[in-house]
Amino acid sequence: MKKTARYIARVALIAAVYATLTYLAGLAGIAYEQVQFRFSEALCVLAAFTPAAIPGLTLGCLLANLASPLGPIDWICGTAATLLAALVTYALRRWKWVTPLPAVIFNAVIVGAELAYLFGENAFWPAFGINALWVGLGELAMCYGLGMPLYYLIDKTPPLRRFLTGAQE
Repeated sequence: MKKTARYIARVALIAAVYATLTYLAGLAGIAYEQVQFRFSEALCVLAAFTPAAIPGLTLGCLLANLASPLGPIDWICGTAATLLAALVTYALRRWKWVTPLPAVIFNAVIVGAELAYLFGENAFWPAFGINALWVGLGELAMCYGLGMPLYYLIDKTPPLRRFLTGAQE
């Protein structure tokens, strides 16, 4: 795929918005660790509209996780979860109600495992279950509660859809 200036601008814009929204959630104390309600996770539905969301969300997550108190493990695991979720969301883009689900699943499993590793001491599996549940619930709330309205707003607003997709209608 030829990377045009508009494509790169979309990637940068998505990354900046994701990182900014995560930093705001971080200021409220709800972006990192066991209880996560990242407003930015609503943006995961963007991968259903444009492949630019894949690097955009991934870069945005990496930039946001640089502020994580968990350090480098969160840079790697959290970013990997977002990358995988964006790739699968793009692949499943024809099924609108499924588009938020990859972010919920990948973050619950990967970030849940990361948190269990960091805080589970000698009880990885019970800690994994609890952390995956909490992270998954936060993702579910953000991805479906905010992400689906965003999906419908973009889908029903031709200028927004054209901006994201680059398509001419």
